[in-house]
Amino acid sequence: MHDLAIVGAGPVGGTLALALAHADLDIVAFDARPRGASPRGDRSLALSHGARLILERLGVWATLAAREGAVTPIHAIDVSQAGGFGLTRLEADEQRVPALGYVVAYAALQQEIDRALEQLGADVRFDAPVSRVDGDARSARVQVDSTQGEISARLAVVADGAGTSVAGIERKRHAYDQVALVGAVWTDRPHAGVAYERFTPAGPMALLPERDHYGLVWTMRPDRARALLALADDAFLVALARSFGSRVTGFTRVDSLRTFPLVLERAHPIVSARAVVIGNAAQQLHPVAGQGFNLGLRDAWELASIVLDTPRDALGSPAMLARHAARRARDRTSGIAFTHGLVRIFGNDSALLRWPRGLALAALDAVPPVKRAFARTMLFGVR
Repeated sequence: MHDLAIVGAGPVGGTLALALAHADLDIVAFDARPRGASPRGDRSLALSHGARLILERLGVWATLAAREGAVTPIHAIDVSQAGGFGLTRLEADEQRVPALGYVVAYAALQQEIDRALEQLGADVRFDAPVSRVDGDARSARVQVDSTQGEISARLAVVADGAGTSVAGIERKRHAYDQVALVGAVWTDRPHAGVAYERFTPAGPMALLPERDHYGLVWTMRPDRARALLALADDAFLVALARSFGSRVTGFTRVDSLRTFPLVLERAHPIVSARAVVIGNAAQQLHPVAGQGFNLGLRDAWELASIVLDTPRDALGSPAMLARHAARRARDRTSGIAFTHGLVRIFGNDSALLRWPRGLALAALDAVPPVKRAFARTMLFGVR
């Protein structure tokens, strides 16, 4: 019987495996992808400063940042609303950090995590999708849909999103009836490391600095997205400029447009008999404010600290799992509420809310302690 079985060796599951790589534990990780492959290779991730610190401690950040085009720092975040007053700007210098966050190529991050795990001799088994995890008082049972069959462990950690069914854990789903239209857009001037978050009646819009362009995340109803995708590039850029307003101008080019549905999914509870879910398996958030992936990394880091502080024969015990659930409750609940609240408050066209929204943004910009608290939450989560 293994001490720990990790389902999913993506960035979140891989972070957990790296954090435990030097522990005297029998750990095995399963991943559905072929060795060397990176799912969603064209995707980018928004990492907070706190996420960077985690990757630094794991020895991954330096080599990732050294890769050409893999990391783009965010030095400032400009937040505004369309059709109303009020705006705020967060600056890295004000927070005394080198950057507020980073836009990171998913494929590059995955490759660096894979490389680090291989160098450390971690037992990662590829081409090994897992369909179900259940457990009893003695062990967790991991059903691997390959020649390996059923594997037992003291504790199973599921980090592969909604891909695996976990006995005793349900997923609650809230559909926003929106999609995110994402792609790459270029302007006639450099982005200078400034990210833009724009709240519009149709939903939030974001421009994230990435290499020589911006990554666009534009939320809207599906029918509106279909209409925009049918436009020629020049007409699309006109529509984008009209919606984004004067905060960013001079759009010149667009590429790689696509959409995906927006939902809030959360596991309840996050622990079961000999099992725990982390990352997107625990919560999948709306992309507004870029909190989801960072919350998942904190899930992995906090769980690793509890595993290292737990005797081998107590791994997966009810006491250990309850301790993890309690430690993650505040950060997780606040992250979900913060993201969902932004969508509800700023992502609608209610005229009654425009003045309160403007006042909130103006107060955030004018009251330094409030602004610092907000920025620290963005950097490190709720502590």
